[in-house]
Amino acid sequence: MTPSIVFSLLSLLLVSTCGYVLPLEEGFISGVISDKGLEYAKELLVEKGIGSIEMLQLPEIENSAQVPFVGNAKVVLSDITIKDVQVNSSSVKIGESGVVLVVSGATANLSMRWRYSCSTWLIPIGISDSGNASVKVTGMQVGLTVNLRNQEGSLKLTLLDYGCYVRDLSIKLEGGASWLYQLLVDAFEGNIASAVEDGISEKVKEGMVNLDNLLQSLPKQISLDKTSALNVSFVGNPVLSNSSIAMAINGLFTGKNEVSVPQGYEKGLKISSACGGLPKMIKVSIHEDVFNSASLVYYNCNSSCCSCAQADKMQLIVDELPDQAILNTAEWRFIVPQLYKRYPNDDMQLNISVSSPPVIQVTYQDIDATIFVDITIDVLEDGEVIPVACISVEISASCAVEIVGNNIGSRFRLQKFSTYLKWSKIGKLHMYLIQSLTSSVLKTFILPYLNFKLKRGLPLPIINGFGFQNANILYTQPWIAVCSDVSFIGDYYIGQQSGYVS
Repeated sequence: MTPSIVFSLLSLLLVSTCGYVLPLEEGFISGVISDKGLEYAKELLVEKGIGSIEMLQLPEIENSAQVPFVGNAKVVLSDITIKDVQVNSSSVKIGESGVVLVVSGATANLSMRWRYSCSTWLIPIGISDSGNASVKVTGMQVGLTVNLRNQEGSLKLTLLDYGCYVRDLSIKLEGGASWLYQLLVDAFEGNIASAVEDGISEKVKEGMVNLDNLLQSLPKQISLDKTSALNVSFVGNPVLSNSSIAMAINGLFTGKNEVSVPQGYEKGLKISSACGGLPKMIKVSIHEDVFNSASLVYYNCNSSCCSCAQADKMQLIVDELPDQAILNTAEWRFIVPQLYKRYPNDDMQLNISVSSPPVIQVTYQDIDATIFVDITIDVLEDGEVIPVACISVEISASCAVEIVGNNIGSRFRLQKFSTYLKWSKIGKLHMYLIQSLTSSVLKTFILPYLNFKLKRGLPLPIINGFGFQNANILYTQPWIAVCSDVSFIGDYYIGQQSGYVS
């Protein structure tokens, strides 16, 4: 059992579905792996295991045997190579002590070279011979028990038990006087069985050490852009039941230079582990506060960090509209005469900014978003930008969620909006007269701009090399859940760059 075999299985165990209830104290993104997921992981384990054990080279074996009429013979077996592994049955079980993996009834063919030399008082001149041999190993069993624990936000893997057992083997020689030398090699059955058992067991131990090092190196945050990062450190210990593994990560957005996560989120709730009757491998549940932490991070950067590289994430300048005449004071001469009188025939622009963090709420049907926007009307006169009025807009939108690759994306749809005058240097504005302007700006610029930013989506926590397949979205206030199967899409094993997909 090599490092890549075990990593194939445990990579799946790190993504989290159906059949368990996990407290929210354990994280804002959480889930469990189902029986179906465990079965898939086991099959992948066996498939990768066969490919990795094959061609495993065992150490040279040297021994001596007493042969009638010949004397003491020194026999050396070399180039011992495991080939053509076949598995009869396999199982994976979850218990309170850990994850137990067992492959039983396996067979394997071994190839090797043999040579011997001996001399007796009857034959003072030494004699020797060599040839090839094949070995059939039957009744082989490989097993290990591992446990996972949280260690300062990373996963610590502990190998509790491991081993390999060979029940029986048969040896067939080729070359030389094989009818005689078969007696010699038969004496090596125990040595060959021990070599197979020790070789595979050592690979198990080696793989667990390498895998533990890889788990310790998994990132605790994913950098999303120049403004934000996603806290993906593990919180709490994985919870093992008789049919599932449950895990959780922090899951909140933070500013790039922030050490601590935003505070003030309500805890103490529980998520449902049901997948609505869908037989899926995994379920990843995301609390609405993950999205609210994102809106808070970008709002804080926009409103208080003037030197922030992405300070315009929630700000937009509009100087073109489908009806370009609206962006000239001449068009406003009957709506706001004072504006035209003070700035006759001047071009205008709209400075749009988010006035407070958007509020995200998961309902039982979709996601509702309330966005607060200030639209400042600027007059452009002689190269100078002159703010003349500010309109506040409260936007109510619904959000449809979809899985794009390994990201959870979304798209806003306008439900309704309301406006009021926040301040004005050009007298009172009749808000009902500028509803069309506000509607045009919302549909042409604000919502398309937000949807463009949302297109990339939020990276779901899954190990490189695996992808979501046939995913379904479930809404259970205040959680949104992704129930999905998992497909293996590449080799990202020990010695290669690994981590969460972003």
